[in-house]
Amino acid sequence: MKRSLVPALIATTLLAATLTTTPAMAAPASPSGRPAPTVKCEFTPTPENPAARPVTLPRPTAKAKGTVDVFFATNYGPFVVRMNRATAPCGVHNFVHLVKSRFYDRTQCFRLTNSARLGVLQCGDIYRQEEGGPGYKFPDEVDGTETYPRGTVAYGNQGPGTNGSEFFVVHSFANIAPNYTVLGKVVFGMSTFDRIVAAGIADPDQDGPPTSPVRILKVLTLG
Repeated sequence: MKRSLVPALIATTLLAATLTTTPAMAAPASPSGRPAPTVKCEFTPTPENPAARPVTLPRPTAKAKGTVDVFFATNYGPFVVRMNRATAPCGVHNFVHLVKSRFYDRTQCFRLTNSARLGVLQCGDIYRQEEGGPGYKFPDEVDGTETYPRGTVAYGNQGPGTNGSEFFVVHSFANIAPNYTVLGKVVFGMSTFDRIVAAGIADPDQDGPPTSPVRILKVLTLG
């Protein structure tokens, strides 16, 4: 896709998303002038795994109410994710920070799975699968009740408290333990993932790189 087509694609996607999904929930005005709820977040530098692209630490305070829609343009088509600040305030805060830092622009999704246990597309790694993060980590936001149905978007990790930039989108289902912070869900563009899965996986075990590369061209927050 040529870069000149991205603005038109964004406009088309915005219109389609408006027609096919409910409006994003904005944080309501606080009564009596009280400030909107916030939480403190802990972002810890990882000098042993430096940032793959220039990015600062996010601010340590995050909004804890409302939602934010995030638009993705890929070479397979667009999709929109509605992220919930109430259930993962630090995770959403970090994701928006990375989007505004253009961390995800012009990146590749290195892992696609399609097994009886796990059907996800993994993205957010700059160099290769599970390599190339933002140079810091932060704690999980899970309570043990998390499930991962089709359309779920969650952080990937390499163990407790190792969240960074890696995330996955569930294209079918994910029968996994509730160890992964849920950011939100795809509210427009699941057909994009159907096309990605139909193109195949370059691994006989159905867990490896997509047969045809999946590229994220541009990521933007909406509204």
